[in-house]
Amino acid sequence: MEQRNVVVIGAGVAGLTTALLLSRLPGYKIVVVAKHMPGDYDIEYASPWAGANYMPMSTRGTKAADWDRHTWTVLENLARNHPDAGIHFQANNNPECEIHSRSKDVGSTTAKWFGELLSPSPWFKDVVPNFRALPKSGHGPGYDAATVFTSVCINTAIYLPWLVSQCLKNGVVFKRGVFNHIVDATSPSVHPSQKVDLVVNCTGLMASKLGGVEDKTVVPARGQIVVVRNEAGKMLDVSGTDDGDGEACYVMTRAAGGGTILGGSYQLGNWESQADPNLAVRIMERAVKMCPQLTGGKGIENLDIIRHAVGLRPVRAGGTRIEKERIADIWVVHNYGAGGAGYQSSYGCAQAAVNLVEEALATRAKL
Repeated sequence: MEQRNVVVIGAGVAGLTTALLLSRLPGYKIVVVAKHMPGDYDIEYASPWAGANYMPMSTRGTKAADWDRHTWTVLENLARNHPDAGIHFQANNNPECEIHSRSKDVGSTTAKWFGELLSPSPWFKDVVPNFRALPKSGHGPGYDAATVFTSVCINTAIYLPWLVSQCLKNGVVFKRGVFNHIVDATSPSVHPSQKVDLVVNCTGLMASKLGGVEDKTVVPARGQIVVVRNEAGKMLDVSGTDDGDGEACYVMTRAAGGGTILGGSYQLGNWESQADPNLAVRIMERAVKMCPQLTGGKGIENLDIIRHAVGLRPVRAGGTRIEKERIADIWVVHNYGAGGAGYQSSYGCAQAAVNLVEEALATRAKL
């Protein structure tokens, strides 16, 4: 079989997962080139900041729902059988995720973002284990509906390097690099073979600035979180807050000592990289009110803070872009723009991208 030389641009969860799935196929020599690698913390690099969890927000009957459905199977297997990946069911023997809804949030930015997640009968009810509606007695004050299901939370500080290690086992090469134009990825110095057959574009938010792509429909949705040492005991999410349209309230505990994430915000078009101290106070107050177990019913001064953090979700107006196209006589497969669904759609999106790689290179072979 003729060797197929592929360059993947980007080492976030999209780039790493795509490289991993490609590396499992025979005949590929893959180089991942990225400005930022696991271990880096930079506002341009969304993946390390993510919660990250499985709370499907995709609409029933869409490709995005298919990608989320496919991804659950893999994440559940990793949580059950591969503890070294840093994925677990929620802590304290309570693997459940509770979604609380308020009718007054309908139409808000947060409620639109959550989408299907707030449905009393979402498409994923038959995918995740133990999905059920909570009786009114379990809604809590101010909530009109609630559902619960088994979910996972990912410690990104473990999982991203784990993906790198799996790629390395399969012969993937990693390089630092910054490209002004996507065609620069085909330069002879990039790939050991000095020849590139196809480029996979997993540049996330930076797809808005990369020459040859410059997709201006990709914008940041700024997420601010507080990471604490306190245990939450379960994963919680609410349809909205009373503190502003772009603010959210969620709590989740990362695997393997990764701390508990208190969120958050969903501020479309906001590139600000520094944490807003006033927003941080509101985030903590909402979390402690929703989940008294964090502080034993005491105030936010009893939260043991690890760090304040800001990440920019790469939101694309038309949803995740998974397409192939010819740019200056080279095949390019795009996989970017997943917004806040980067992890929970990662394997579905990566497999769809891999299918397009195979399709494009099969076409090339016939030319």
